[in-house]
This record gives sequence, C-alpha cells and structure tokens, in this order.
Amino acid sequence: MTHPANLLPPREWKASWKVLFRFFFIYFVLQCVPLDWKYYSTLLRIQWGALGFKDIFYLARYTPKSLPSDSPFGGFADWGVIAFIALTGTLVWTYLDKQRKEYNQLYYWLRAIVRYRLAIGVIAYGLLKLFPQQLPYPSISQLNTPYGDLSAWKIFAMSTGVVPSMETFLGLVETVAGLLLFSRRTATIGAGIIITFTGNVFMSNLAYEGGEYTYSFYLVILALFLLAYDAIRIISLLTLEQPTAPNTVRLQLVKPWHRSARIVLKSLFIFFFVGLYGYKTYASYKHNGYQYPQTPGLADAAGIYNVSEFRINNQELPYSLTDSVRWKDVVFEKWATLSIRSSRYVHPDLANTEEIYAEDPARNYELTGAVSRHYFTYGIDESRQVLFLQNKNKYHQQEKLVLHYTRPDSSRIILSGINEKKDSVYVVLDKINKKYPMIEGRRKPLKL
Repeated sequence: MTHPANLLPPREWKASWKVLFRFFFIYFVLQCVPLDWKYYSTLLRIQWGALGFKDIFYLARYTPKSLPSDSPFGGFADWGVIAFIALTGTLVWTYLDKQRKEYNQLYYWLRAIVRYRLAIGVIAYGLLKLFPQQLPYPSISQLNTPYGDLSAWKIFAMSTGVVPSMETFLGLVETVAGLLLFSRRTATIGAGIIITFTGNVFMSNLAYEGGEYTYSFYLVILALFLLAYDAIRIISLLTLEQPTAPNTVRLQLVKPWHRSARIVLKSLFIFFFVGLYGYKTYASYKHNGYQYPQTPGLADAAGIYNVSEFRINNQELPYSLTDSVRWKDVVFEKWATLSIRSSRYVHPDLANTEEIYAEDPARNYELTGAVSRHYFTYGIDESRQVLFLQNKNKYHQQEKLVLHYTRPDSSRIILSGINEKKDSVYVVLDKINKKYPMIEGRRKPLKL
C-alpha cells in the first residue's frame, strides 16, 4: 500500500520532471501572460471613463498570435510557434540550471497564472449566457428564413436562442466553474467542470462549423494542465482506494505586506473581471443585448409583409419563385432593419466568432450564416416619409436604396423610389398576420 507521505510534493524532482516542467512553464506563460504590444496598445485606447463590457471581454479573450490573423496557418499553428520557443528555452534553461532540485514554488506560481487566465476566459463567456444575449431569440427575419438557407452554426445558435432559460443555465455552469478556479482548494473541481463543459463546446464548434474551436480547445488544454496537478491523488483515492494526502505546497510570503498585497491584487482582479464585467453585462442585457441593433425602426411596422404588387421601371412583374428581381416578402424588424427575400444572389457572411459591436450598422448577427435574404439598415426622414437603406452585408455594402413610404392603413405599406441598380421601383406590401408557435406557446391551442 502506498504511504501518504509518498504522495506529498517531493523535495527533489526527477531529472525528467524538471525538464518537462521547464517546457510547460515557458509554454503556458507565453500562452497566458500578454506579451504582445498590441494588447497594451488596446489598453491605452480604452476610454476608461466610458468602460463597457466589450472592452473587458476582449481583454479576457486575449490569446497570443504570432501569425497574421488571416493566415491559413493561424490558430493551432500559433501554438506550434510557442512550443518551438518553449523547447528552445527549455534547452537553455536546462543547461544553465543543472543544480536545482525542485520547482515546487515556481509550479505554484504557474498554476496560479493558468488558474486566473482560465477563470476570466470562461467567465467572460459565461456571463454573456447567464444574462442570455450571446445567443438571442431569433428575429422575425430568421423565423421566416428556410431551414436550408441557414448555416449549420446559425441553426445551432438559433436552436439555443429559443430557450433563454437553458442558455442561462449553461452560463451559470460556466460562471461557477470559473469562480471555483480563484481558490486553489476548489481549482481541481472547476477544471473538471470546464473540461466537460468546454470540451462539449469544442466538439459543437467542430460539428456545427463554428469559429471558436481553437479558443475553446485552448481553454480545455489549460483545464487539463490544472487537473493534472491532482490527477494522481484522485486516481489513488477513488480508483485504487489508497490513503491519499493533500498537496502541502503553499506560497511562501515572507513579509506581512506581501500577504496584504496578494489580497488586494486578487480582490481588484476579481472585481474587474467578475464584478464590474458582470454589472456591465447585466446592464447590456437590460437594454436588449448587443447582437441586434438598438435604433428603433418604423413605428408599428414590425412583421412580415407579402409583396402584393411589384413594379420596376413602371413595368409590373408577376410573382415568381425564380425571378431574381422581384421581391417575395419583406420583413420590418422592431429595430431599424428591413430584410428582403428574393432569388437574387446573397453572398453569405459566415462570420461565426463572438464579436461585440457598439454601432448598429456593424451588428451583423441577424444576417450572418444565412442566404435568401438581403438585410438593410435604414434611416428615417419622417417629415418627407423617406427611408434611406444600406445593405448590411459586407459583400453588398455598395447597395443603397432611397424609398418613399406611405401607409394607407395599419396593414399596408407602399414603397416607391430607387433601388440598388438605380431603377425605379414601386412595391405594395400587405402585412401577414402570422402566428409563431414558439412565441404563442406550444402547449396552448393555436388559432391560425
């Protein structure tokens, strides 16, 4: 039977342990500690007087990049560059430090760095789900987009967004796991939760063609490193059922002010990345989130409209499933977005990473991962009853429309003006009184 003393931190490490530690120390320090001048340039550009949760989110999501962001060899290739640097550093360190017997204190510091880096990484995403806005409820346009016109990732996002309570639960799990990492006593539990939770996120990104698979796997690797610290003790206790002693390595703080400084720095760190970020995230949630635009659209116009009449250059076009000119239907969102469904080609915007945009025209969640609809942001000149439309898709941003609108009654809107090709258009829109089971409630009788 293994004696408990044999599981305590050794006073002298094996040579192979020391070599491995040197490699992982350099590797994880480079992965976790911001050494990129661009990171600090971002810090200097932050308007601290008007700090938003967006600023904190991007600070928390930092990962080192040695290759251009648009390089096909980016992502995991960056890890290879860091591993090469770590290997080179290990050879030099081993040559210069042959007398060192152990690295218990340095291992403690490395685990602390990884713990805090992992904590803010998962909490940054966890709070976006806890106050459900990362995956919002589908818009009217999305609810009226054929299933086959949506990318795999958009289907996954919308499927989660229709159940806000589930998204909140996922955010709670992620946030609690991150909070557990702030204490070394509960870090192993937090790391175990993250491996399960974020591992599932990683697989979902692969299966649904998401863009966060590199970052999610990065978090999994950090969690695996933390779990390895107690892995032998866990196996010994739970699998082999042998007496197992806890790890007794403690941070050596000689002077009283060292301990005070540690408490102050830890408190400020948690306040900034949890307290302040959580408050800012909640405030965003109360103001309808960050994925959809905030500017109000045309008053009392939200809904889907059938195109009853369509004329171009004074020539009426009959309804057609294949005509790339004629519109099929039009959606007015509650915000200043108008979407037009037609057979005209839509260059898909497949952006599938988490981005937070402050300005309405840049908020592209509603159109990403979808085709068959052109999305336009618009401004309103109420005195002249004119809409100024700009295509939101980055591949169609040259398209602008100027349309005069009239509203004979509450269910009809007539648009006339110039389209994206400078042709004159005249469109009669009749509102469809459409019921959505997900909104009305699936457990109640639905009267269509």
